[in-house]
Amino acid sequence: MRKVAIYGKGGIGKSTTTQNTVAGLVEMGKRVMVVGCDPKADSTRLLLGGLAQRSVLDTLREEGEDVDLEDICSDGFGSCRCVESGGPEPGVGCAGRGIITSINMLEQLGAYDAEHELDYVFYDVLGDVVCGGFAMPIREGKAEEIYIVVSGEMMAMYAANNISKGILKFAQTGVVRLGGLICNSRKVDNEREMIQEFAKRLGTQMIHFVPRDNDVQRAEINRKTVIDWNPQSTQAAEYRALAKAIDGNDMKVVPTPLKIEELEGLLMEYGLFN
Repeated sequence: MRKVAIYGKGGIGKSTTTQNTVAGLVEMGKRVMVVGCDPKADSTRLLLGGLAQRSVLDTLREEGEDVDLEDICSDGFGSCRCVESGGPEPGVGCAGRGIITSINMLEQLGAYDAEHELDYVFYDVLGDVVCGGFAMPIREGKAEEIYIVVSGEMMAMYAANNISKGILKFAQTGVVRLGGLICNSRKVDNEREMIQEFAKRLGTQMIHFVPRDNDVQRAEINRKTVIDWNPQSTQAAEYRALAKAIDGNDMKVVPTPLKIEELEGLLMEYGLFN
C-alpha cells in the first residue's frame, strides 16, 4: 500500500487535484482510501457526489468512542473509501488534533489492514502547514510519498519550497520522500518551464502539468470529479495522465530547498517581475 500526502498553498487546488487523481486511479482498477485532513471536511465531496460526510470528530462528539469503521468511512466514486477528519468546534482546541485522532482511529478500526486490499491511501492536508498535527502524516511515517501542488505564482512557489524544508527535516529520521510537483496552472507566463526548473533545483520532477480549464469548475458545480462528470473531455484525460504518472513513479527524493534569494532569482529569470 502506497501512502501519499498532498500538500500545497491554501487555495491552490489540492482537494480538487486529489479527488480527480483518485478518480483516475480508481478507473485504473486501484483500491484507494482518501483521508481529508482539513477542518472544513470538504476533501471527499466530489467523490461522494456532493454529499456532506460526517467527520470523525463529529462522530466521536455525538456517539462517543464506541464506533465502527462504517460510521466514519463512506464509499465514493468507484468504491473508493472516503474519510473526513474534521476539526474542533470554532474557537475551541487545535485543528491539528483532528488529523491525529482520525488516523489513530482508522488504525484502531483496521482501515489499513490487508483484508481491505488498499493500493493507496491519500491524505489531503490543509494548506502549507507542516507543524503540529498537520505534519503528522509526514512526521510519523503515515505518509511516505509527498506531492506538492504548485503554480507559477510567487506565493505558491514559496509555500512549495517551505514544504520541501519540512520534508527535508523529517526525511532525516524517517521514510518520507518527495515524489514531485504537480503544477495546477494559473496561466502565469512561462509557467511550465519555470516549474520544471524549480523542480529540477529541488532535486525532483514536475510529475504533471495540469492546464487550467473551466470544465473543472463545471464538474464541481455538478458535484462530481471531471472524470465522473465528462469522462471524454480533454481535462479528464489530463487527470488520467496525472494518475498514471503517480502510479508509475519511482522517483522519490529528499529535496534540496532553495534559499529565498535563489527562489526570487528564479522568478525574475522567468519574467515574473519584468
